[in-house]
Amino acid sequence: MRESTIDRFIVPVPQSRDVMTEILRAGAQKMLTQMIQQEVDDWLAERASLLDEQGRRQVVRNGFLPKRKITTGVGQVEVQQPRVRDRRPTDEAEPFTSKILPPYLRKTKSIEELIPWLYLKGVSTGDFSEALKALVGPECPGLSATTVTRLKAVWEEEFQEWNKRSLEGKQYVYVWADGVHFNIRLEEDRQCILVLMGATADGKKELIAVVDGFRESEQSWKGLLLDVKARGLVIDPKLAIGDGALGFWKAIKQVYPKTREQRCWVHKTANVLDKLPKRLRAEAKEKLHDIWMADTREHANQAFDLFRKTYEAKYPKAVECLTKDREVLLAFYDFPAEHWIHLRTTNPIESTFATVRLRTKRTKGCGSRVACLTMVYKLMQSASRKWRLLNGTQVLVKVLRGTIFIDGICVPQVAA
Repeated sequence: MRESTIDRFIVPVPQSRDVMTEILRAGAQKMLTQMIQQEVDDWLAERASLLDEQGRRQVVRNGFLPKRKITTGVGQVEVQQPRVRDRRPTDEAEPFTSKILPPYLRKTKSIEELIPWLYLKGVSTGDFSEALKALVGPECPGLSATTVTRLKAVWEEEFQEWNKRSLEGKQYVYVWADGVHFNIRLEEDRQCILVLMGATADGKKELIAVVDGFRESEQSWKGLLLDVKARGLVIDPKLAIGDGALGFWKAIKQVYPKTREQRCWVHKTANVLDKLPKRLRAEAKEKLHDIWMADTREHANQAFDLFRKTYEAKYPKAVECLTKDREVLLAFYDFPAEHWIHLRTTNPIESTFATVRLRTKRTKGCGSRVACLTMVYKLMQSASRKWRLLNGTQVLVKVLRGTIFIDGICVPQVAA
């Protein structure tokens, strides 16, 4: 009986001080060898009936291919794939291609994804060599800063294609809008990135658009909204959530006139507190919290009036900043209570931008406007894998149908 390659496999004695890494590497090598061996055996078994005139098998083993080193998360793993020979004529022969170990594979997919992850999370190209050596070992070729330069060009192409995709048939119940400014190293002006996210009828959050604008102006937001509408997003969202930037609200009234407004309480709180002395901010923040955390609109209005009476005499600017948006700050009471946590702030966008800001802080800004746009897109795309569904997804259908909600509770429909 032929001796199996697996039986002859010998786990090398660890030479490094990092014994655990050596054990993991040896285990990965053994497992990979076993899997490839089994794949070849299965291939040969399926073709065992192919015989020539003398009764000899046409598809057989024929030694081994040259050894290959694969870069993995535990360093380099050396593998050797069995060679398969098909004796049939060229027009009938079937070349064997391993699905586990494709031709020319030199790095696992996790390592390929590691490079953009490091760059996008703040590691500069100049520090790549040290970072990669620390993560996958010092003897791993093919992982250099030049790889990042090549990938950045690929990302830009991906972004351009994504930015022109069709939105035909799409419908978003809610949309979040926000703009964030970034420093551009190679240009004088700060870049404003406009981001639009949406919640679908099944509760999924999706990134709709990422464009650069001019200071969150009406024209910039209108251009974004008109573009997504031209690409197929023709149904008005039920509610839009954003900060007090007038440009967005003027633009959405023109493009999606049926969409209601909800101002972000995080932005509003920061703006109000900025107009109060530091010694009063903790107390005032609690009073603002009492407004947007009230269980009914009536209780929220009572808390509103209390804040106004408390501060209007000495700090009229703070009170004016709050009360001028009273109605649009409380719009969420006309929607399901299960959704309030999602509707009171632009947190879905803000939390993602925290990562983007980290990257630009580490690299002292982006190299160009295109690079900044692409980076924001890739980071938000990466973050989207962890976005959770909206609470109360089953209620979204009622919102789409125009069901009336009072203080977050569905009002029973009276039959005609």
